[in-house]
Amino acid sequence: MKRNMKQWVADTLAASSKKPMPVLSFPAIQMMDITVKELISSSDLQAKGMKLVADRVDAAASVSLMDLSLEAECFGSTIRFSDDEVPTVIGSVVSTEEEADALEIPEIGAGRTAIYIEAIEKAVKMIEDRPVFAGVIGPFSLAGRLMDVSEAMVYCYDEPDMVHTVLEKVTQFIIKYCLEYKRVGANGVVIAEPLAGLLSPSLAEEFSSDYMKKIVDAVQDDEFIVVYHNCGNSVVQQIDSILKIGAPVLHFGNAIDMADMMPLIPADVLAAGNVDPASQFRNGTVDSIKKETKDLMEKCCKYPNFVISSGCDIPPMSKWENIDAFFEAVKEYYAG
Repeated sequence: MKRNMKQWVADTLAASSKKPMPVLSFPAIQMMDITVKELISSSDLQAKGMKLVADRVDAAASVSLMDLSLEAECFGSTIRFSDDEVPTVIGSVVSTEEEADALEIPEIGAGRTAIYIEAIEKAVKMIEDRPVFAGVIGPFSLAGRLMDVSEAMVYCYDEPDMVHTVLEKVTQFIIKYCLEYKRVGANGVVIAEPLAGLLSPSLAEEFSSDYMKKIVDAVQDDEFIVVYHNCGNSVVQQIDSILKIGAPVLHFGNAIDMADMMPLIPADVLAAGNVDPASQFRNGTVDSIKKETKDLMEKCCKYPNFVISSGCDIPPMSKWENIDAFFEAVKEYYAG
């Protein structure tokens, strides 16, 4: 359902007790007794999974799958699928200027994008008590998958024109993709740009933030916002260019200490993070995740714009007892 998302941000900032906003969708497979492969292949299962998660946890928003292979597949990348892991990109499709020039921008609906768009269209009709966010990859992270992630870092120095050619094309695609999610009723998108978090501040501005700003300017309005996610370890140093993007919600991974980041975030921007998805949600215990959650809140809740969250996408086979314990810890913290 449509809602004033600028007001939602303002209300969240003003709330003394803030609901957590983890990136939580893939663990729905355990509630439905299905595989990751089945989930990513069906809009009905994705929407049902989002609804099951929303009914189980009192989160600030419903966040769809963070599947960073989806858009690359549309551009021709080869994808490795698994029953219990998130899909990954194999190899590259661009390694020369000629291949970059020849790269075609796919139609929205190519590959599995039609499934994911339909899933959001169905989910927004089932989940009406909180915003529904679709998941989208960021421009440099997509370009990196098309050029090979490790090679992309080198190309920024050796073949910058080629990188910009690819970035211009993927940015056009991402804008159209976000607008389609907007059309079917999403309240916003979580744009994941983790690869940019490995760049130097100047390179991150040139090859990521400038393109992210184009996306935000093209898609964001009162009823549709961009949540910027970056789980790289250099985001503290990159914060000036990240803030220029214009996203009202920033989401950071557990490669950084949120206590280092929070003093740098303006009071009118929400900053969310960053309980470790692997060591806590996936492999921790009820006691360990409660401790890490409360310790993080002790450090960061003195900032009224802090929202507790997972550091990144919660892995598919994470224990639900740990996920439930995370939400219990948040309630216990605010109750105390």
